[in-house]
Amino acid sequence: MLHTHENTLHITQLSARALQQLSPSFASLPHTDHADGQYRLRRYSVIEFRQGKVIEQHQHDFVQSDAINHFQGDIVRHFEPILDSTLQSDGMREMCQLFVDANELPDGQKIEIHQIRIAAIYDETQVAPEGVHQDGFDYIALIGIDRKNIVGGEIMLYEDNHEAPFYRKVLNNGEVAMLDDSRLWHNACPIRSIRHSQEGHMDVFVLTAKDASHDLHS
Repeated sequence: MLHTHENTLHITQLSARALQQLSPSFASLPHTDHADGQYRLRRYSVIEFRQGKVIEQHQHDFVQSDAINHFQGDIVRHFEPILDSTLQSDGMREMCQLFVDANELPDGQKIEIHQIRIAAIYDETQVAPEGVHQDGFDYIALIGIDRKNIVGGEIMLYEDNHEAPFYRKVLNNGEVAMLDDSRLWHNACPIRSIRHSQEGHMDVFVLTAKDASHDLHS
């Protein structure tokens, strides 16, 4: 377990059982009509985590301001919800509990969950087409679920968006990187398939939350 930069970065691990439960549902992620929809397959749900239970909030529209996301800012993006069988799995509960505990979040915390597969369809496929960025939240968790037939995809963390990264790492299966989005900037290296004749992908969950003093979509 790694803590660095005054606990602005925290690396931990999902259990093998949670990984086994969460991994299969990535195979059914849909393409979207958004600018990155051909290679970033995604589902998105907002949940409330109350007394150890995942409660679906039925919000599936996601928007970031242009000041934060220069790639798709000020665009309302609708996504299919995460499958109920995934949301109600023990693996999802474990992942949310880990996020809440590590960040000392209150009972009833709202969490936005992105389930993403980046498919290696180009010579170099962008994992983060917006580049070095912040997401406009207080807490972020990046969870590596599966890597198949790819190289690249390292997460890169920055203290400033004009400096070189101080940290870079491939998130292996089950590894969780939690970061303070208000203090760090992040990016990811493109991925490339190793065997071009075979499918390659990188599967991740991204969890985000705001302090209770912020409205979820402020």
